[in-house]
Amino acid sequence: MAIQIGNAPCSWGVEFAGDPRNPDWRDVLRENAEAGYKGIELGPVGFMPEDPPQVAEALAEHDLTLIGGVVFRPFHDPAAWDDVLDGAVRTCQALVAHSAQHLVLIDSISERRAPTAGRWDAAEKMDQAEWEAYRDRIAEVAKMGTEEYGLTVGIHAHAAGFMDFEPELERLLDEIDESILKICFDTGHHSYAGYDPVAFMKRHLPRISYMHFKDIDPAVKADVIARGTGFYDACGQGIFCNLGNGDVDFPRVRDLLMEGRFEGWCTVEQDCDPTLPDTDPMGDAKANRAYLRSIGFE
Repeated sequence: MAIQIGNAPCSWGVEFAGDPRNPDWRDVLRENAEAGYKGIELGPVGFMPEDPPQVAEALAEHDLTLIGGVVFRPFHDPAAWDDVLDGAVRTCQALVAHSAQHLVLIDSISERRAPTAGRWDAAEKMDQAEWEAYRDRIAEVAKMGTEEYGLTVGIHAHAAGFMDFEPELERLLDEIDESILKICFDTGHHSYAGYDPVAFMKRHLPRISYMHFKDIDPAVKADVIARGTGFYDACGQGIFCNLGNGDVDFPRVRDLLMEGRFEGWCTVEQDCDPTLPDTDPMGDAKANRAYLRSIGFE
């Protein structure tokens, strides 16, 4: 399997299944295919119908592969464990129904972390007991996804959660066995956190099972970090720009993937606010696909 390029519903502004601003899921599949992508992520479980035949028919209509799905839930909050587990089980079931491969675990945004996204020195840290319980919750879902459902499970660092910064990510990788937890590496969130995505990839490429392609506008990043702007407000200000227009060195990312003989999916994720007047998910999806072709991602 060569490198294949997909996209995700978050590029159409879909972050939560019940958001009334969400576009129709069928329109997202259609536009994704028209923009030149051969695969798409599930989006938050419940965005697409939890009815395998209905979704399978729509995927086939647009010649799309379901790549994987994300559990974007508060792993950091022990009181929310039932919600985390519900999202994980439902996502696993949906992925298996469509022969998708990738289960991605993301600790969702915490009010304790939101003001310090991108600022490691200022961010609140978990104490040892809280960290161990948090790590064990991630490990439990990773083990379930791997052993009960046969999925490839990757941890994904995300701004404003408790798996935001490189030291946290590397600590987790040291403490959970690679056999149940790999890396879904997001180039943009790594840059948002203040680190070099290329340098991280050089160290950890053998453990990266799945890529999320995202770029960061350096001017917006500097402003939102200085102001302590919340994550979704930063999205509305355009922190996630079109690929090739930000500070992520995508030609070098491509070189590393090729040198490391990476095979599988690289998925574009350009989080956006669909209610803003200048938001153009379809135009961005086309531009991102054209850019990736221009640097050698066919």
